Amino acid sequence: MHICIVRLSSIGDVCHMTMMVQVLRKRHPHVKVTWIIGRVEYQLVKHLTDINFIVFNKSEGLRGYSQLRRQLQLYMFDVLLHMQVSLRANMVARLVKAQRRIGFDSARAKEGHQWVVTEQVASQVKPHVLDGFFAFYQQLMHLPPPVDRLYCDFRIPVTVADRVQTWLNGHSKWLVICPAASKDERNWLPERYAQVADRAAQEGYRVMLCGSPRYSEHTLAASIVQMCQTSLVNLVGQTDLTTLVSILGSVQVVLAPDTGALHLAVSQGTPAIGLYAHSNPRRTGPYYNRDLVVSCYESQLELQHGASYKQLPWGKRLKGAQLMQEIHVDQVMELIRKAEIRHIKPRETMVDVPTYI
Repeated sequence: MHICIVRLSSIGDVCHMTMMVQVLRKRHPHVKVTWIIGRVEYQLVKHLTDINFIVFNKSEGLRGYSQLRRQLQLYMFDVLLHMQVSLRANMVARLVKAQRRIGFDSARAKEGHQWVVTEQVASQVKPHVLDGFFAFYQQLMHLPPPVDRLYCDFRIPVTVADRVQTWLNGHSKWLVICPAASKDERNWLPERYAQVADRAAQEGYRVMLCGSPRYSEHTLAASIVQMCQTSLVNLVGQTDLTTLVSILGSVQVVLAPDTGALHLAVSQGTPAIGLYAHSNPRRTGPYYNRDLVVSCYESQLELQHGASYKQLPWGKRLKGAQLMQEIHVDQVMELIRKAEIRHIKPRETMVDVPTYI
């Protein structure tokens, strides 16, 4: 069987995808997998073995689609797993020739998603994003719930750069802060990041800042460094994705708002503390560390809409530049201490393939 997966982005979702893909490859080694993926996201997973990647560069516009069409003319797949709900992904999926075409259930399908698939996964009640991806595995293999527990390697393989160890410099206790999310309103206050860094330093941590080369991330990092009493290692803009993964896999604790760095850390077995105000951490939080989340999402949801997260759409997002102010330093420090006790990195992690409620 030859399967084509369409999942172009984003970093956090691609992290979750690797779990499902590696379960599929481990349990069914005879199955061939071709993954159509975005250019940036490919850099993260390019070391996964036994997977054929087709890289789609969205920045090329129509030229990118034309190039992809020519590449896909060489393939006839048994199954398409259309695992992204967006207009761009739907246009890509239309170029794939496959006998079975599996997509999301009608509650999650949008922008014409349902028109480019022939069957849909079973509906789920309030799933985490990763659980939603495992629904494709169950649909593909015609597995009725419940599915037995299985072992799989969640780690994204990377080549560890020598300079990572140089940066860590033999220090035994590191806290990495990835302070910026893709949208600035999801960032925590720089002065509170600085207070956490200072208090963590008093408890024996060396503190490192990591992030992308975006101007806004450099500005945020500079503000944190200026407000700190302790000396920080500032690597914002100095690491590519695979180097960042190597760093996150080599430290003791990671702290970040709702961003891909949380899921990169989880993929390496590192305790990851998430700061949430605008999206539901039960849906997009760090999968194995959902008890290491400081969230004011629930209280802000009730303030804005007069209802709990159980009564509103599961993926409901909140707006507001001031929401993250409701997260306090003491809450974060409590979880850093909890995460330090938990710092165990098993090579393989037991997971429950989700069942449907």
